[in-house]
Amino acid sequence: MRRTLTDHRTLLSGTILHLRSRRAVSRSALAKALGASASTLGLYVDQLVALGLVTELGVEKISVGRPQRVLGLRPEAGWYAGLEFNAQRIQAVRVDFSGALVATEKVDLPEEADAAQVVQCLFEAVEMLKSTTPEPLLGVGVGVPGLVDRSQGLARYFTHLKNWRDIPLGDLLKKRLGVSVSLENNLRVIALAERWFGQGSGLDDYIVLGPRSGLGLGIVQRGELVRGSHEQAGEIGLWTWPHVSESLPIQDFLSAQAVYRRLAGLSSTAVLPGDLRSVLPQAANPDSTAWKEVVLDFARLLRSLQLLIDPQIVFLHGPLTALGHRFCSEVSSTAGTLPPQMPGMNIHFVPSTLGDDSGALGAASLAMEVWMPPI
Repeated sequence: MRRTLTDHRTLLSGTILHLRSRRAVSRSALAKALGASASTLGLYVDQLVALGLVTELGVEKISVGRPQRVLGLRPEAGWYAGLEFNAQRIQAVRVDFSGALVATEKVDLPEEADAAQVVQCLFEAVEMLKSTTPEPLLGVGVGVPGLVDRSQGLARYFTHLKNWRDIPLGDLLKKRLGVSVSLENNLRVIALAERWFGQGSGLDDYIVLGPRSGLGLGIVQRGELVRGSHEQAGEIGLWTWPHVSESLPIQDFLSAQAVYRRLAGLSSTAVLPGDLRSVLPQAANPDSTAWKEVVLDFARLLRSLQLLIDPQIVFLHGPLTALGHRFCSEVSSTAGTLPPQMPGMNIHFVPSTLGDDSGALGAASLAMEVWMPPI
């Protein structure tokens, strides 16, 4: 079958992604995974070797058949920048061509930062990463809070940043950095981080639940991010919470800030500490009424998500991971007691093992997944 230039580049990119994930590391395994003949795939691997992107690592003996030549990516072939931000800070990472985390940076944003200041700080974060390596920057991924228009490279709206409406973030960064820039909602890039750096490797259906300043989901189904026709899939923080008399959104009760205030017995307007993750364990008393109410509320949410999406697993992200496995276990077991009864189908809810740079790692993952080699 005659292949188009697009087919050619897609096959090359697919070869790189399989080698990076280590799911297929020989010519024969790659041919099977990509649905290509061994001879065709061999030509593509040879091209990637000639481009300085792939190398042979040695020979692996197998129980049946001829020994396999093991392939790998050359870390020094280039790197990807991952950026993720909220109203307080920017997290930035440098990931080499093989997919390994090499460097991290954190940039605090000025108080009451406006759009121009945020864009400048994003650019400076990439420049800080560039200053530590002579290798070429291949692409940039950005995890953006709030609503995003990926096709236009627009950061549409985020309530916690001044003048943050329809910012052409992709074009602004591309013009200054000279490489492709991909934007995505920050919880969706965290879902990618779970695939490449966390516990989501090999999973096709899972959810990232992110109670932070708001509340949202990153959804992966059949191995693909779910975005929705208006790029609003997962914006559950805006749902009306039906378990109170007032008509209020869920995020007013289940955001990280709201949970801390509930556990600590504070009013909804009480001043918050700067680092919620460090103070949440001190505020949490598993024998208290507040703890049991928070657990029940998250259990109600998880039961709803199970009936709506039915994921293999839900990963908890953000400051509430400081509450540990006990919190997740109690939420999961409580969800199993809620109607409708579904014996043997209790939802699996676990704290993520990734830290504060998970969004930046996911943004770098996005840049890795969309990058295509030159031909």
